[in-house]
Amino acid sequence: MSSEAPIEVTPAVRTDPRVVRTRGLLRDALFALARERPLDTITVADIADRAGVNRSTYYQHYSDKDTLLAEGLDRWVEDALSKVDEDTGPVDGRAIIHAYFAHIAANAALYRQVLSGVGSANVQAWLRERLAGALLAHLDPEQSSLTLPVEILAAAISGAGLSIIRAWLEAEEPAPVDVAVSWVWAVLEAHGAVREPASVSSGDA
Repeated sequence: MSSEAPIEVTPAVRTDPRVVRTRGLLRDALFALARERPLDTITVADIADRAGVNRSTYYQHYSDKDTLLAEGLDRWVEDALSKVDEDTGPVDGRAIIHAYFAHIAANAALYRQVLSGVGSANVQAWLRERLAGALLAHLDPEQSSLTLPVEILAAAISGAGLSIIRAWLEAEEPAPVDVAVSWVWAVLEAHGAVREPASVSSGDA
């Protein structure tokens, strides 16, 4: 996983059901293998074999393993955040962060690998950009006292957020989700991104 090109995740909307099915099989295969052994030992051939397709079919959909991993994580995150938007509306920033961290906690073993020293720098960069994008989508300058341009603030906080996630997952006894969310919320408050803490709507850690 050494490519220096930035990862581009394919939009979720696809018109061909066969494409949707094949991509789903490949994502499921990668995540199933990642539950069995380290990511850096999994090859494209392993993924294709587990998914029941050949390597040429794999490369018709993904250029490498990093792109498949990033797209799979993107779909997971989208599913988690869409459920929050349905329940609370897209302006509930703390609920969004809580859902994101709950999703990470539920898949801690995989995220621990992704964010470790042997994880892909490309996927880590994609995660940082994904977090920045989520912040940009849910930060409301009218409801804050921002001291920096929104884009700069999102980049800074996403970097800090990724570091918080990494430290949280690497702890011998990781803190509950609510506590980890409060750490990120404190960073947001410190930068003037929010005026006061909001209550967590989901409740479960």
